[in-house]
Amino acid sequence: MSGGERAAKSRENARHIPVMLPEVLEAMQPTDGEIYLDGTFGAGGYSRALLEAAQCTVYAIDRDPSVKALAEKLAEAFPGRFFWLLGSFSDMVQLLQAKGVKSIHGVVLDIGVSSMQIDNAERGFSFKNDGPLDMRMSGQGESAADIVNNADEEELANILYYYGEERQSRQIARAIVKARLEAPIMRTSELANIIRRIVRGKDGIDPSTRSFQALRIKVNDELGELERALGAAEQLLVKDGRLVMVTFHSLEDRIVKQFFQSRSGETRGGSRHLPPVEATQKAAAYRLPTFFLPQRKPVLASQSEARINPRARSAKLRCAIRTEVAA
Repeated sequence: MSGGERAAKSRENARHIPVMLPEVLEAMQPTDGEIYLDGTFGAGGYSRALLEAAQCTVYAIDRDPSVKALAEKLAEAFPGRFFWLLGSFSDMVQLLQAKGVKSIHGVVLDIGVSSMQIDNAERGFSFKNDGPLDMRMSGQGESAADIVNNADEEELANILYYYGEERQSRQIARAIVKARLEAPIMRTSELANIIRRIVRGKDGIDPSTRSFQALRIKVNDELGELERALGAAEQLLVKDGRLVMVTFHSLEDRIVKQFFQSRSGETRGGSRHLPPVEATQKAAAYRLPTFFLPQRKPVLASQSEARINPRARSAKLRCAIRTEVAA
């Protein structure tokens, strides 16, 4: 195999192998006879790994209807043990109860856009390949183009700053408004080129990265989905059930970290993304494990994985174990 073929194979593997799979399995510790939820099915990597690790049952949720064919193949490979549900993971309680499932033993959530979506230029998630400026995971609702062409300058600047932590958000918003006066901004390449004229990239990171992240989060209400999912998982998990979270940027990780601290009785201050927690609260709905990670520190991807799969470089894993306290 030539060097080019090996590189292509590595890229192919990176697209299909879920991030931090060994660490997720170690945190989840799948057991025969138990029921697990893969709330972000994607290409099905976590679901398959759980099914292969134990004689368990796995339900998977994804709001992207394009993954249906992959889910059907996995259901054929594991008859009676795998079930796919179309919808948002924040609606996991209703989706599972509709199937007669009232409690589960573990939940894994990979919070971020899937590689399949990024690689498909027609979905409009990536600045690397030209495509329609869409970014909708479900294919429904307001698109990135709608926001870029209709939001006023202040709203655009706020979106880029709060969701993308883009320091030059005001300059970018001003440039977008000026450009759309001449013609609507409908393609990913058009938006990326506007941003690149303003922001200087460093360390090999494209200048458009933070702005595209911000629009994607806004379009799909990703932070709201995450907050609602954390509360929903607490309702479903049995005592000693495990909630395993893999996040990819600081906004997501901060929400998960503060939720785990507050619900394990280790509140260290409020979060603007979460309901206030009384300082006197003592009953902990979760305990933070120490079997392979310090209580307040996330697990990071290994250096070898980060070399093979660039998506893993920013990944952080956190885990909490359910107590008997009512949700």
